Amino acid sequence: QVQVVESGGGSVQAGGSLRLSCVTSRYTVSSDCVGWFRQAPGKEREGVAVIAARSGATKSADSVKGRFTISQDYAMNTVYLQMNSLKPEDTAIYYCAAGPRLRLNPIEYNYWGQGTQVTVSS
Repeated sequence: QVQVVESGGGSVQAGGSLRLSCVTSRYTVSSDCVGWFRQAPGKEREGVAVIAARSGATKSADSVKGRFTISQDYAMNTVYLQMNSLKPEDTAIYYCAAGPRLRLNPIEYNYWGQGTQVTVSS
């Protein structure tokens, strides 16, 4: 079993920045990829950005390209999501998850954290 723990959410004004952190208990074949997902009230969960731990390859949603950056500290089993130029529409619960493939579809991920709230006010 892979454990996933997020931290770093909070409230910020539009245009501000936040950094989320995600620690996984270990990397395995079934959890090599770690991604950030978000779910706003009344909306489906969507992929934000994902990274493959061993290769460092990444994918990001079009809505966050140029504003959000995913990175990792491989030795520390930690993945970060740096969020800049935040907009009110970025408000959501942000989840970290681990899975075997570099995809933005939440269904591809097996291990999930509890989520952290990000609120952006205008």
